[in-house]
Amino acid sequence: MPVKSVSQSSSLTFSGIPYFSQWEDPECAAGIIAGELELSDIVLWPQSGASTQQEFVEWANHVCGMCCLKMVLAAVSGKVVPILKLTRSSLLYGAYIREGENIKGLIYAPFVEYVREELGLSAQVRVDISAEDIARQLEQHRFFIASVHPSIRLPESVPPHKGGHLVLVTRADSQFVTFHNPSGHDVSTQQDVTLPVATFARFFAGRGISLVINAD
Repeated sequence: MPVKSVSQSSSLTFSGIPYFSQWEDPECAAGIIAGELELSDIVLWPQSGASTQQEFVEWANHVCGMCCLKMVLAAVSGKVVPILKLTRSSLLYGAYIREGENIKGLIYAPFVEYVREELGLSAQVRVDISAEDIARQLEQHRFFIASVHPSIRLPESVPPHKGGHLVLVTRADSQFVTFHNPSGHDVSTQQDVTLPVATFARFFAGRGISLVINAD
């Protein structure tokens, strides 16, 4: 599948960072989350780079991290690389592992090696950091992929645990964290979502990946 320009297939945002849904069609996200739509109902699945609809269905719920990477690449290069193209390339590095019918990943260390070797990005795994520490990460790095509970799309909720989903943090300071959520259910929970640090902390697992353009 050819690489497209941002203007052809992205949602332009207030921050200027292109937004993409891990399910390809942002307007279908609410239906997928509510169980009113199946992944097989998404007609835009070919944009994922999947060779078949079955491949798209198999991977779509596992590629939040690759969707974050897709947004980073679109922001810095103006090119849109399909999520499944990125995913397949990362398999050689062990970014995902199959365990029977299950898919385990995104696994941070192999992902970092993949983006360094294949994409020219400098990346570092970060663990045991607080939500307040994210602002310091962004002083040295352009982006931070943060592990949060997927219910962050409902910021008033109390998650059963932290982590399990990845979002792309694009801005942070001592008071607020702004991010793109690959599995938000509407525009307000997808693009340039801004939450108080204390609210973000309720979902944040204290780990993630810092990314900066141009490898050392």
